[in-house]
Amino acid sequence: MKELTVQELYTLDETIAKDIFEGVTYPWEVLPKISGFILKLGETLPEEEYEKRGENVWIAKSAKVFESAYINGPAIIGRNAEVRQCAFIRGNAIVGEGAVVGNSTELKNVILFNKVQVPHYNYVGDSILGYKAHMGAGSITSNVKSDKKLVVVKTPEGNIETGMKKFGAMLGDEVEVGCGTVLNPGSVVGSHTNIYPLSSVRGFVPANHIYKRQGEIVEKTED
Repeated sequence: MKELTVQELYTLDETIAKDIFEGVTYPWEVLPKISGFILKLGETLPEEEYEKRGENVWIAKSAKVFESAYINGPAIIGRNAEVRQCAFIRGNAIVGEGAVVGNSTELKNVILFNKVQVPHYNYVGDSILGYKAHMGAGSITSNVKSDKKLVVVKTPEGNIETGMKKFGAMLGDEVEVGCGTVLNPGSVVGSHTNIYPLSSVRGFVPANHIYKRQGEIVEKTED
């Protein structure tokens, strides 16, 4: 399904991880590759711009990282990013340029494109967030099904088997997720779509739509 492809969801020039998507059709295909990609990319980052701290953690010198934040490698924190108080980066994380990882937010096996904001009490695991995507306070990705079965992506054209046990959400460019929302395993949200607060999202939500509740998804209008 074309709407779920990397090309439709993301502006690849807005991430330092652009090359990881080469030859990939669906974005979740790169999730198992994030760790190795960071290890290779980190060694090539210019020393005048990035500082290596601890084991396999590269932080841009222009980034602001609060003392109470915890960053476990492998991880890359991009230029002018902000990692705030008590943020918990568990590893396998790329935080894009100008991105915000807020207080008590937890990241694990993720790619955050440039200017992504996960600023308040968010959990983002096994997920990819596109350019300027924003998750409201308390919104989270649920990355494992309750029955522990492999995740499938549900679309109008049928289910797509991913073969993955852990898969959170793929958010396209400039997606807005309302406060307190749960993005269930295998959620894919098209670019420029808004999700109402307190939603429980499953499957595919098209680009340029407003998700009000399950079964009520409306296209955006000019007015």
